[in-house]
Amino acid sequence: MAPAAGTSGPSARAGLVLLTLASGQFLMALDSSVMNVSIATVADDVGTTVTGIQGAITAYTLVMAMFMIPGGKVGALIGHKRAFLIGCVIYGCGSLTTSLAPNLPVLLLGWSFLEGIGAALILPAIVALVAANFAAERRPAAYGMVAAAGAVAIAVGPIIGGVATTYFSWRWVFAGEVVIVLGILVLARRTADAQTEGSPRLDLVGTALSALGLGAFVYGVLRSGAWGWFQPKPDAPAWLGISLVVWLMLAGLLLIWLFLRWEALVVERNREPLVDPALLRNRQLTGGLTMFFFQYLVQMGVFFLVPLYLSVALGLSTLQTGARILPLSLTLLAAAILIPRLLPDVSPRRVVRLGVLALLVGALALLAALDADAGPEAVTVPLLLIGLGMGALASQLGAVTVSAVPDRQSAEVGGVQNAVTNLGASIGTALAGSIMIAVLGASFLTSVEQNQAIPAEVKSQATVRLESGVPFMSDAQLKAALDEAGTSPELSSAALDANAAARLAGLRAALAVLALAALVALFFTQRIPNTQARSKT
Repeated sequence: MAPAAGTSGPSARAGLVLLTLASGQFLMALDSSVMNVSIATVADDVGTTVTGIQGAITAYTLVMAMFMIPGGKVGALIGHKRAFLIGCVIYGCGSLTTSLAPNLPVLLLGWSFLEGIGAALILPAIVALVAANFAAERRPAAYGMVAAAGAVAIAVGPIIGGVATTYFSWRWVFAGEVVIVLGILVLARRTADAQTEGSPRLDLVGTALSALGLGAFVYGVLRSGAWGWFQPKPDAPAWLGISLVVWLMLAGLLLIWLFLRWEALVVERNREPLVDPALLRNRQLTGGLTMFFFQYLVQMGVFFLVPLYLSVALGLSTLQTGARILPLSLTLLAAAILIPRLLPDVSPRRVVRLGVLALLVGALALLAALDADAGPEAVTVPLLLIGLGMGALASQLGAVTVSAVPDRQSAEVGGVQNAVTNLGASIGTALAGSIMIAVLGASFLTSVEQNQAIPAEVKSQATVRLESGVPFMSDAQLKAALDEAGTSPELSSAALDANAAARLAGLRAALAVLALAALVALFFTQRIPNTQARSKT
């Protein structure tokens, strides 16, 4: 399909289209970033617990994961521009409901359900609308800007959330999102729709299987920290002595396999599938999706660990933490914008390899920089490298996946692509968190066991009480808890030293796993094409 007239070259219209779609991507990523730094405040305000808000975050992720692939198909049914606009309206209603939420059920309705459904319509539509509005040679830059907008939202979210909760209210963030949605709806009039062929139909059986499969798998991943990946934690649900996480993930994989088998049967009957299984035999597409998975796994793992280090280990405020993460945005934007502009004919495979290498080196540099004497400036150079890698990948991967198929399948690919990134982000956060806590607990207990000043009965009690894991606590939090328990100064000092060392050990172990994931990703870059995309019809 040819891009809309007037958008194939630099123009005001092309700029408005890009602003519209990038704003949508920014909005989708901002919510979780803000909510993660405002959990305690939001919990107090709506009369619930931190666990309740974490449940809302889990539900939001689940709704997106379950309906992302069907959301891409809805665009083919009603038009991708219309799906984008309807998604924005639903998302705006969810933001308004959340901003006014008096209790947890209303928050769940507004944020977890309405915004999750809106995002599942918006994100696949963005992929299709970029393909419809930009010629093949301009798509790397367009997809790069859209992806960069989402990553920047994650980086600046802590600052926005910190300012809002410190000086105003977290509710103003969601009220502000309503204003942004209204602006997007006005700007979207200049966006050309993506054409569809034939009379698409929604495969209801495939929709149910994909939603249940992805939902079960992602829910299992999200509960891994509380229930344990394989061996169940105390009081956690289990079956046959194995954590329920394993069974949920296996059930999810089984349902996804059944979904693919069903889709193959639908194709054999010459009916419209939700996702054509033949797409998964496309080497270029699966290569791009694999890189998306690893990028988001590493990226979200870093976004989980670095704020913890800055805010808990170093005691920085939310605003200070956000300011220290900002350098990542600079190199990310620079790479995402400048690589397509200055090197339009560069090999996508080479850029992707260099991007993954930057992620790997950045993670290793971060691992090396974290020590007992390190200050907040220790994260600056590693984050600059990680931002460079993210920007390089953003400048190529969107165009790589969409150019692997005819333009009419761009939304279908968009749904799968966003489901994969959602999966990578969920696994990255859960994996980093569970490894960090596991190593933290083991290191803390080892320090306690080796300390001759601690009585044997105290060591025994510590082993029993902490067998389910050690919370990631700041020195101030631990000292307050020890003082409240009437612990002697000698034991308090030993516990504080053990906690500081264990924190670093946990962070380093998690970063090592993220670096390993980046290393593994390098082996899949061979599937990325060597030449830039050209239009397909």
